Amino acid sequence: MYRVRLSSSLAARRSLQHVLRRQLSSAAVPMSNLEQQNALPYDRIAERLHTARQQVGSRPLTLAEKIVYGHLDDPTTAGSIKRGESYLMLRPDRVACQDATAQMACLAFISSGLPKVQAPTTIHCDHLIQAQIDGVKDLERAEEQNREVYQFLESAAAKFGMGFWRPGSGIIHQIVLENYAFPGGMMIGTDSHTPNAGGLGMVAVGVGGGDAVDVMAGLPWELKAPKVIGVKLTGELSGWTSPKDVILKLAGILTVKGGTGAIVEYFGEGLKSISCTGMGTICNMGAEIGATTSLFPFNDAMGNYLRATKREGIAAEAEKFADNLRADEGAEYDQVIEINLSELEPHLNGPFTPDAATPVSKMADAVKENGWPDDLSAGLIGSCTNSSYEDMTRSASIVKDAAAHGLKAKSKFMVTPGSEQIRATIERDGLLKTFQEFGATVLANACGPCIGQWDRQDVKSGVNSIVTSYNRNFAKRADGNPDTHAFVASPEITTALAIAGRLSFNPVTDTLTGADGKEFKLQSPYGDQLPQDGYDPGRDTFKAPPADSDGVEIIVDPESERLQLLEPFEAWDGKDIEGASVLIKAFGKCTTDHISMAGPWLSYRGHLDNIANNTLIGAVNAENKETNNVQNQITKEWGAVPDVARAYKAAGRPWVVIGDDNYGEGSSREHAALQPRHLGGRAVIVKSFARIHETNLKKQGMLPLTFADPADYDRISGNDTIALRGLADLAPGSQVTMTVTKEDGSSFDVPLNHTFNEAQINWFRAGSALNHMKNQNKQ
Repeated sequence: MYRVRLSSSLAARRSLQHVLRRQLSSAAVPMSNLEQQNALPYDRIAERLHTARQQVGSRPLTLAEKIVYGHLDDPTTAGSIKRGESYLMLRPDRVACQDATAQMACLAFISSGLPKVQAPTTIHCDHLIQAQIDGVKDLERAEEQNREVYQFLESAAAKFGMGFWRPGSGIIHQIVLENYAFPGGMMIGTDSHTPNAGGLGMVAVGVGGGDAVDVMAGLPWELKAPKVIGVKLTGELSGWTSPKDVILKLAGILTVKGGTGAIVEYFGEGLKSISCTGMGTICNMGAEIGATTSLFPFNDAMGNYLRATKREGIAAEAEKFADNLRADEGAEYDQVIEINLSELEPHLNGPFTPDAATPVSKMADAVKENGWPDDLSAGLIGSCTNSSYEDMTRSASIVKDAAAHGLKAKSKFMVTPGSEQIRATIERDGLLKTFQEFGATVLANACGPCIGQWDRQDVKSGVNSIVTSYNRNFAKRADGNPDTHAFVASPEITTALAIAGRLSFNPVTDTLTGADGKEFKLQSPYGDQLPQDGYDPGRDTFKAPPADSDGVEIIVDPESERLQLLEPFEAWDGKDIEGASVLIKAFGKCTTDHISMAGPWLSYRGHLDNIANNTLIGAVNAENKETNNVQNQITKEWGAVPDVARAYKAAGRPWVVIGDDNYGEGSSREHAALQPRHLGGRAVIVKSFARIHETNLKKQGMLPLTFADPADYDRISGNDTIALRGLADLAPGSQVTMTVTKEDGSSFDVPLNHTFNEAQINWFRAGSALNHMKNQNKQ
């Protein structure tokens, strides 16, 4: 444990009980201006936190613990909580769903039979809009192509009492920050970058649709008690360095696995030089280090942002509640990392993984040493990670500087506003015109290329480099091309490199040649954290649910290619699993993108059988180092992974997947668990799991198991037959025995671990968490 002394006074902490016991006025303040009926829950949080403090005694609490304990279903259990071990039952304040995952969540909620959601919930249409021409035309095309899905989601929202954000509203995380996030709150969202709301001091966690449905149904949400990593920020940001560089640097330190099972909590004097939206950027990309979530303590920047977004009442209440919105003096962290912002350089991370961090000063050498393509084919700014007003003004300042010297971008340059409010505001303030006159393509207020929704025409195949201000850069992620070398950077660095047209360009030291033939250096970027004339809300794209939804009808066409009502999975038959084939032994990185690709496949997120046709097609087969080519152990013929899985299911043969480290990292998409289950999969056996995917597998009644000895991975072949024994004795802390039978008839046993608790074992026995919930409702 690491004990860290913070700026809050000991006297303030000792007076905390008085603060907790007093009756707060927050009940008169709505949690969101769009939900006047839902009060800011500071009084409830205070009461639960007070009870929890009585259990833990005088131990100082981190901010993460304060928020988590303030949302315990039973705060009297706080005294027995052990970080990284205990399972917590929590009561989040709200749920947010993006349209790709909301389809399955709504279909599951329909199956629950409940008339209304029991927690404030919103649906955001941001994932299904493909970037092709420009924002206006792309939005029109998306509304036509996805009409059936949008109508389904809008009717489901109206029927069950959810807020609905129409296509063109913006990206879910930007909308949440602008309208729903508040300091000290807790929310879950069906997208892995939900932690973006940590920029407003909220514990916001990305989850699968199963967890979302639990909370929507009024059940507590289960989470293993996270460890807490403290990141102390000293110094101040200046010049070309931006908030994005904080998380790019941290990703290089912790890697894609280093934050797994932990909340990353920032503190220190360095916070004073970071805007609220900048804090959101840092928290957003915390998903790339595997963190449960990330968050910042309440500060002036948050108060300013709340007031700028017309939430003065929340700002005032947060200021009164501030002692509960920062860590106690002497709070202990499981690990502490210090980053000096005054010494921090701009970074580029990549290619193919977001934790390969290179300072911009070393990029030219890295390009040569690694043979990366130096010519930059495209620079893309925006996305849920970096599309704030501050991001846009700072990037625009670089564009204006280059334009003043007669230059335009040498690389294709694309801009994605994060929300309709951001788009309308930068249009009013002339920034949109600045980008367009520079030659930029302004895309729709949507995810677009960041999630693979990019109909890229300029480079269809072949080796090339792109730089984005996004958060992920897995192979094929942006444009479907496995040879695209994608690097993640700040919007400022992305803009500068797009102007230069070179990956190796360092704007801190290198010069450009203007139209007059003279060399010049780009000036350091500058901009406003908040618009001086306030935000322009733009078009009204929000639809509140009706007071009376009795007349609302939800229609799912049985012949639809996009939507399909869910059929319950079969319950466990009480027997061990015998005679299972290894569908695929996955080699190396296997993310949820590899298991269930996005891009054009997003069209089938509401139709389980259709989207199952992309199951594991991106995973590399360890037997031949190829993708989507495995051997059918019944016929000995080679075929596509989904086809072989369907053949096994038709023959009544169970199958398993063997995987490497951090299996299932990346997106929170539950389809990566639903699809294998639908195709007859029974278990996924790996060296280690990413947190969300492991939970999603449990939710669908599958067995996520890990090698007790990771070296046993090398003993397994794609031609082996697998038995999993001891399932009747499955219990917390127990092991499962895997018997591996080789083609020559020889066999050996391998011990496997699991992280099931008692409640999760019931999911397995019932066939899924949804089955178990329905069974409970019948009793």
